[in-house]
Amino acid sequence: MTALADFPVTERWPAAHPDRIQLYSYPTPNGVKVSIALEELGLPYEPHLVTLSDTDVKSPAFLSLNPNNKIPAIIDPDGPGGAPLALFESGAILVYLADKSGRLMGGTPAEKYEILQWVMFQMGGVGPMFGQLGFFWKFAGAKMEDPTARDRYIGEAKRLLAVVEKRLEDRDWIAGDFSIADIALAPWLNALDFYGAKEVTGYTDLVRVPAYVDRFFDRPAARRGRRIPDPDQAAA
Repeated sequence: MTALADFPVTERWPAAHPDRIQLYSYPTPNGVKVSIALEELGLPYEPHLVTLSDTDVKSPAFLSLNPNNKIPAIIDPDGPGGAPLALFESGAILVYLADKSGRLMGGTPAEKYEILQWVMFQMGGVGPMFGQLGFFWKFAGAKMEDPTARDRYIGEAKRLLAVVEKRLEDRDWIAGDFSIADIALAPWLNALDFYGAKEVTGYTDLVRVPAYVDRFFDRPAARRGRRIPDPDQAAA
């Protein structure tokens, strides 16, 4: 039977508490989805800081867990049927943790699928579009003289923000009660601050989206989880 020690990633990032969910992550918008979910759900876990450097995410140890060399990833030593389960992709991890705990995924099948559609909205739309916006607005792509790509992602960010603003017209959370859909979405909306792109995307002209993000990060679990794993460990 597979044990936690059989996963090569544990040689590079040893488990001090092998009976807990092992989280391999960094506090990016995708990374904090999982730490915030774990905090909200109260599931015992052990965080391991995996920096975004090639020495970490492209190391053989991490690639053995996620061949796509992206954080976050987890190993649950008590997965389905009691066997360890390794999992990557933040959306899949959110669904798994909600299923495992029986929380944050609605109370009926209809509510579950409503929540899942908004998780997919973030995974397929907000995350990729905002990530590209960050590249072309703040990082290397900002040096390009041709504005085509930059304008495209600014336009897509504006469109997606308008979808969320409209959705929040008559509700506090994106799909009924607070759920994994909010945990998926709010950190990415907040990423516009890191990218310095709030003004150019019209975020500052909105009413409901900024209030929603503030409401999300006012939650104690979100305040804790947004800094887990502690990025300062990398400099220690």
